Amino acid sequence: MSQTVARAIDIVAFVSRRHRTLGEIADHLGVHKSTALRLLQTLEEGGFVRRVPDNRYAMGFQLIAYGQLALDQVEARALARPVLQELGERCGHTVHFAELVGDRVVYVDKIDGRGSVAMGSRIGLPAILHTAGVAKAILAHQPDRERWLSLCDYQRFTPTTVAGPAELSAELDRVRERGWAEDDGEHEDFLNCLALPVRDARGQVTHSLSVTALKVVAPLAELRAHLGEYRTAAHRISRALGWGGDDHGSR
Repeated sequence: MSQTVARAIDIVAFVSRRHRTLGEIADHLGVHKSTALRLLQTLEEGGFVRRVPDNRYAMGFQLIAYGQLALDQVEARALARPVLQELGERCGHTVHFAELVGDRVVYVDKIDGRGSVAMGSRIGLPAILHTAGVAKAILAHQPDRERWLSLCDYQRFTPTTVAGPAELSAELDRVRERGWAEDDGEHEDFLNCLALPVRDARGQVTHSLSVTALKVVAPLAELRAHLGEYRTAAHRISRALGWGGDDHGSR
């Protein structure tokens, strides 16, 4: 990849997290402000970044259009959406759908719950591998576990965050054995979720769905009480993707 292209990609990712000044962008790239400005001007012309009133830079609206086109090409998302919407309407909580993409688990759909609050998950962004239920539901079924364990940074967000590779590996063993994953306030301490694996036509776990709720509204014990309903939804999506086996991964 050329240095210019790499820097342009870096800028887009950098401003996507929050608005940045020219100086912050130049410092992030390790270049002079004039070099950063030339890159920003090109990106701005293409709609990939935009200037906001405080003279900072933000992600451009053209990325939203391209992002929607990319999402429209995700066949699994289109097949899963009716099931996700139905589940969201019944349970009233936020429902996520994630996909294994290279070395990441990416949120490809999200149905907001009734009275939902702001949370860190966003369509198109990667899930945090060692905290997110959708990630653990997928990672538990991958054959190259050691590689995945090495990709996690194990940042500690809350007292319940997984502390390291040994702890995560043990957690993935539990996920695989019982058939579902949980996030017990491991990234945002006021939220918890329960996640189920979704299989493709080969029986491989390539996707997952989760139900996320405020702990004060639905603690983990309450989410577990509806496990059968969530498992049925995951199985319906698996069958839409071509899986002919049962909801436990057996044919």
